[in-house]
Amino acid sequence: MNMYLAALLGFVLLFGGGEGLVRGAVAVARRFGLSSLLIGLTVVAAGTSAPELIVSVSAAVKGNADIALGNVVGSNIFNVLGVLGVSALIAPIVVKPAEVKRDTYVMVAASVALAALAQLGVIGWPVGLLFVTGIVAYTVYSYRTEIKSRPAPSAELHEHEGEEFEGPSSLWVGVLYIALGLAALVIGSQLLVDGATQIARAFGVPEAIIGLTLVAIGTSLPELATSIAAAFRGHSDVAVGNVVGSNIFNALFIIGTTAIVRPINVAERMAQVDLWVMVAVAVVLVPVLVKRGRIGRLLGLLFTAAYAVYAVLLLA
Repeated sequence: MNMYLAALLGFVLLFGGGEGLVRGAVAVARRFGLSSLLIGLTVVAAGTSAPELIVSVSAAVKGNADIALGNVVGSNIFNVLGVLGVSALIAPIVVKPAEVKRDTYVMVAASVALAALAQLGVIGWPVGLLFVTGIVAYTVYSYRTEIKSRPAPSAELHEHEGEEFEGPSSLWVGVLYIALGLAALVIGSQLLVDGATQIARAFGVPEAIIGLTLVAIGTSLPELATSIAAAFRGHSDVAVGNVVGSNIFNALFIIGTTAIVRPINVAERMAQVDLWVMVAVAVVLVPVLVKRGRIGRLLGLLFTAAYAVYAVLLLA
């Protein structure tokens, strides 16, 4: 199959598969009586990050470590600058600082931990196990905190996330959505990794750059689509919950799982530059969200322009 067609089809399947998986999982969760709060904290965060998980594990197994790590690092950068930037251009994002304080600080901590441990040159299974344990502990702690502190500071935000996804009313149709979504993700990840690798080799572009750009944007499409749709519906705060939750999940669970499956060799350029760019854009959100609580159209434009500059510098 033509490498461009493979990459394009991979994009389409990842987007469709991610949407189907999340909507099916949300529908099944609701049928079992789970609250919108718990759905937002777990199902939505995990579901929208499923493309990154499948692609990174697939790339690592094939020996494409640069794509596996670049996918996560590039996705986290694109989520903040691209997804939040575009969403703010559609409708200014307004959140209550108390709603996002805990999760924003955890995102920064997870980003710093990943960047620091990547300086070892290899992210092996012990680090992977530490990261996976970390995301499980964070999820359990978050839910218990939300339940005990009513009304919890971030409860409304996570409930909006859970409510954004309309799924089938039938349990079995929901299960079918999950099955088809997973199948699409697996096939799409194979096509995208293969197509992106061939494109990189054909043009002499390092696989790390392809992972940071083409693959990262492709796997972030569910977050982008969900955030844009939420902005049009007047739930612009969902974009923040989407991005912050996804970035935590990417850094801890996806890198952790991938490293357990196969150690990730860290490219020198990524260790010295791109991982710290990821940390920097995470840190930028602290004064913006925790102190100001607003991303207006001007800041959205600056975010979008900053990502465009970063992408151009990568490909230059």
